Amino acid sequence: MTRAPLVPAISARMAPLVRTLQFSARVATASRVEVGSTLTGRVQAVAVAEGAQVKTGDVLVRLESDELRAALAQSQASERQAAARLAGLRSTGRSAAQAGVAQAESVRVAAQAELQRTLDLVAKGFLSQARLDEVRRAVAVAQAQLDGARAQRAANAEPGTDVAQAQAQLALASAARAAAEARLAEAVLTAPADARVLSRRVEPGQIVQPGRALLSLALAGPLQLVAQVDERYLGQLQPGQTAGVLADAYPTQRFTARVLSIAPVVDAQRGAIEVKFSLSQPTPAFLREDMTLSVEVKTARRAQALVVPADALRGDASTGSSVWLARDGRVEARPVRLGLRTLDAAEILDGLSAGELVLIGTAPPPGQRVRVATAVAASAPARSGTKEDAGAALSNAMGR
Repeated sequence: MTRAPLVPAISARMAPLVRTLQFSARVATASRVEVGSTLTGRVQAVAVAEGAQVKTGDVLVRLESDELRAALAQSQASERQAAARLAGLRSTGRSAAQAGVAQAESVRVAAQAELQRTLDLVAKGFLSQARLDEVRRAVAVAQAQLDGARAQRAANAEPGTDVAQAQAQLALASAARAAAEARLAEAVLTAPADARVLSRRVEPGQIVQPGRALLSLALAGPLQLVAQVDERYLGQLQPGQTAGVLADAYPTQRFTARVLSIAPVVDAQRGAIEVKFSLSQPTPAFLREDMTLSVEVKTARRAQALVVPADALRGDASTGSSVWLARDGRVEARPVRLGLRTLDAAEILDGLSAGELVLIGTAPPPGQRVRVATAVAASAPARSGTKEDAGAALSNAMGR
């Protein structure tokens, strides 16, 4: 009972050290679109199936369009009618207006000659004043008719009011025809770009309305990985970091990715930040949209560092980190300054030298007698990542 307890110890030495962050991610294309109808109507045909590759402009869905075609025919007839009226004003209308002006001018000339003869006869006493008044009224009527004919001719001229009104009616009819053509074109849903059909949510005979997604498309482009990472690890991530990726369905086909971007905002409800990864080329053929993958990002690396096992560290954030050594048969506490930490090991920046024996596991408190077990050489840990990282990976797995 008087013998000092035997405590295992390990020799601190220089070794490479890598810290990683592990979490789950999903496969996604750079862009997805939901295709829907802008009209209310009945589906006539669906031209694509899930998984189909489509090109820009390929027909996806057709709606019944009999009513839209009838509306287009009506608008086209109205446009032709307005065009015919305008053409008539510019041809026969102008000729008739010009003939009316010539006729009115001849009537006015005749009325003015009659007025002159009447004035001479009244002066000689052959006609009464009443006859003179009647002839003067006839001259005024002829002048008014001439003014009206001239106004009609002006209205039929190119900048005239009748022509302007006819042009406005033609423009209105043309706009109605264009609107009818556009609505008829909306009865055919086409692919906005080269894409692959992810889901089909409509069948022939269904009534569709605006705002409802009928098809989901993944636009052609490189695949990406999208992950939701706990915001606590934001400081460990930065664009350009490499990552190892593994799919549960293909455990032997590991491939690499690279951190592409980190979202500028944090999801307030989940306390997570979105991280996107670009894939190395060529992209594995087994990847599918929304497939779940395990990602391990190398967040820090030391080519050579003074490393001790994680269970050799003592103390906490309030008291500071330290290691315990055996000095002259007694336990001695040595404060240390830590650098990179992983799940299994830690880098010692100051306070310890390579080759010193560090107690690991349970040991008597500083000042107590101790015996050191056979020392073993420290080696680079097989696993990496902080304890919190392991918790994040577990949380993500449970969230799946």
